[in-house]
Amino acid sequence: MPLHQSPTMAERMRIRVGLAGWSNPPAKRSERDPDQTHLSYYAAHFSCVEINSSFYRPHQSATYARWRDETPAPFRFSVKMPRSVTHESHLKRCAAEVGRFYEDIAALQPKLAAVLVQLPPSLEFNGRVVRTFFNSVPRLRGTNVVCEPRHPSWFTSAVESTLRDAGVSRVAADPARCPGAEVPGGVRRFAYFRWHGSPRLYYSKYSEAQLATFAAAVTKAKVTETWCVFDNTARHAAWDDALQFMAALRRRPVGLAVDGKGGLLIADDTGNSVWRVSAASP
Repeated sequence: MPLHQSPTMAERMRIRVGLAGWSNPPAKRSERDPDQTHLSYYAAHFSCVEINSSFYRPHQSATYARWRDETPAPFRFSVKMPRSVTHESHLKRCAAEVGRFYEDIAALQPKLAAVLVQLPPSLEFNGRVVRTFFNSVPRLRGTNVVCEPRHPSWFTSAVESTLRDAGVSRVAADPARCPGAEVPGGVRRFAYFRWHGSPRLYYSKYSEAQLATFAAAVTKAKVTETWCVFDNTARHAAWDDALQFMAALRRRPVGLAVDGKGGLLIADDTGNSVWRVSAASP
């Protein structure tokens, strides 16, 4: 399928690249205009962000609304579920707290794209608990639910069926704690890659070869929308890694073109798949 014949497919298949948090690296802070916040400067370079601070403490709806208003219209957010739900309650008897969390994050709409449920490595799969939890999670229009399990019991065909039935996507992570954790799972309309840094979690910068491998994996996902989130933010390696990763995406395809909305269309080397890489609006 020639690239120039596929604008509608390109609109259906979108790749977003961003970081876990929007703190600007010290080397970049001198480039900010005096009236720019960390977030507004970040949003001039990336098209999405993962809010991690919600894992540690709640934010008021007014705070989420302010963040929404600081970013351009095409920008999107994902928000991490509180640790009190995932790591303390282990998904049990937490409906009231989940409800309050959703009441607050609703202020991000229409820019709220995903809610991330990261589970502790010790949490084994329990079908009854998982089905009850995800079936009770509120579903906001345009918002995906993604789960990052880290116990080996979650990586089976039976669990895949459970996640698909619940309408939940499974994170593809690096480093992968278990076989299969490196590829996306669950509902296949939305893929969410989280790259934590390797060999040292949250610190290590990725090599050019690793970024090229990630680019290959992402362009094989072939889902409606893909998020690529760099979580190696402890010493700001994520910022440069994300920019270099976008460059790696651009080096992969045989065919390139710019669509009418300023996005980059990417065709794979078979010509049968097309992606639109979202660029941040200036």
